[in-house]
Amino acid sequence: MTENVILSVQNLKKHFDLGKGTTLKAVNGISFDVMEGETFGLVGESGCGKSTAGRTILGLYNRTDGKVLFEDQDVHSMTEKERNNFLKKMQMIFQDPYASLNPRSTIFEIIAEPIEIHHLNKSKEALKERVYELLEDVGLNRDHANRYPHEFSGGQRQRIGIARALALEPKFIIADEPISALDVSVQASVVKLLQKLQKEKGLTYLFIAHDLSMVKYISKRIGVMYLGQMVELTTSKQLYNEPLHPYTQALLSAIPIPDPDIEEKRERIILEGELPSPINPPTGCVFHTRCPMAKAVCGQLQPKWLEKSEGHYVACHLYDEEVLAIEQFETIAH
Repeated sequence: MTENVILSVQNLKKHFDLGKGTTLKAVNGISFDVMEGETFGLVGESGCGKSTAGRTILGLYNRTDGKVLFEDQDVHSMTEKERNNFLKKMQMIFQDPYASLNPRSTIFEIIAEPIEIHHLNKSKEALKERVYELLEDVGLNRDHANRYPHEFSGGQRQRIGIARALALEPKFIIADEPISALDVSVQASVVKLLQKLQKEKGLTYLFIAHDLSMVKYISKRIGVMYLGQMVELTTSKQLYNEPLHPYTQALLSAIPIPDPDIEEKRERIILEGELPSPINPPTGCVFHTRCPMAKAVCGQLQPKWLEKSEGHYVACHLYDEEVLAIEQFETIAH
């Protein structure tokens, strides 16, 4: 695997104007790099902004602020020609395999559509063979080409969505919760398919999900989001062995352990209260209203993005030496 940065997200913000002076801050200043050939996991609760981040990175939403650089090109400042070339390199697998496929189109038409839009087919026969090849790549066969989406199971539909994403031979795929709508029994097979395709075709993934156990399995590095902001980023191994942020610790504690004796004895970290609204996020640290370790400073100052060890970043006052020094001084003074 090369260590070239293929995607750089820099202080990305996506706010939605709801009218009457109300703004929903779905993504509120996140930064991370994705290396060529890796799988970068983006995780968090529903409503944290991770799917909005994925769509803004692809350019489906216009950014409010910040930059998205793909192969050193600003995604949101491209000419029409540059954007057409960019979309051949970056594609998306959508969350809902039922809603993302046109029910009135055959599978052949669904997969062939991006090829025809970008004028990549040389002949009808070549197009047909390309669609058959893509179906076989995702574990289906050419007999499926003339059927309609309602004739397939959820897992098969997601495979069709993957085939469509591969149609333009992209380098980078944003997988937006690609297994969350599937039965548990088929989730692993879809993830294994994604890994197989990555190895065969040299793909890079941004894998968006809320299931931390599955993200650990597929990702090299993981970024944890909460209420539109990144709170922790490190390797998959480091995140599971030494989570720093209280929110990450709570998410990990919710993953069941397959040993009933251990599962019965271990303590869950239960977060109190509801997820705050991104329309009116808390001041200071956005997590402080639910954090079991919150202090006065957490509601006053936004924590810095700190590198606590090589490649392990966290935004939390518990690890800010300046804040800790001030607290120690105030304790001595009193």
